[in-house]
Amino acid sequence: MSILVDYVVMCLLLHSLVLMTFCFHHAATTCSKHCYCSESDDGGGKTVRCSNQRLTEIPQDIPNDTRRVYLDFNLLTSIPANAFAGLSHLLELDLSHNDISQLQPGAFRGLGSSLQFLDLSGNKLANFNADSFEGLRARANLTNNPWHCDCNLQMALPRVDLEPVSLTGIVCQTSDPEEMSVQGLAFLLEPDIDLCMVMKRTTDVAMLVVMFGWFTMVISYLVYYVRANQEDARRHLEYLKSLPSRQTKSEESSTISTVV
Repeated sequence: MSILVDYVVMCLLLHSLVLMTFCFHHAATTCSKHCYCSESDDGGGKTVRCSNQRLTEIPQDIPNDTRRVYLDFNLLTSIPANAFAGLSHLLELDLSHNDISQLQPGAFRGLGSSLQFLDLSGNKLANFNADSFEGLRARANLTNNPWHCDCNLQMALPRVDLEPVSLTGIVCQTSDPEEMSVQGLAFLLEPDIDLCMVMKRTTDVAMLVVMFGWFTMVISYLVYYVRANQEDARRHLEYLKSLPSRQTKSEESSTISTVV
């Protein structure tokens, strides 16, 4: 009887061990819904493919040990802040051929130490925001976007840490001011173009106007001050003239003494 009980206990323990192993394996290999996951044979890590799934949002259940994520050919319009914060091992991120027109500040926060390649080609990005690429040192594909080149873009480019070759993918479709004629040009490869020139001129004119206004106020105050003091001086002089002089009083005193 004792041997039978021991045998049953051993079977239950073995069954529990197998069940726990299966559960852990399932948890480790769980893939994001609507995506296909695979493990690289050469030890390159997990790849998650969510291409062409008509996704409108970034999946929130991508495994944390993922090395490569493909979200190309979907319907994404915006990348929110901290969208990939839990993927600290991510090496490659493909967001190409979506409808992305906005990258929120901190969109790729948490990927700076790992990400090597970012593909944003074939989207609808027009305005370049340096805060969206916070901490990234990866090589990025920014081609085939309707970039709007203006002073904001010119000031933002030096603030990013992306590989310099990445920024050559910013080809101007529109510009401000329009007369700079940078349409169709890779802005980084045109060092002689200064899109902030008009703003600088406007600022200089504004400063001159302000300085002229202050100068006019100072002159007006000085004129008022001088005129006011002249009027006070004239009144004081008239007052002094109206007073009887000491000499007149002395003569009157002498006349009175003689009479007496």
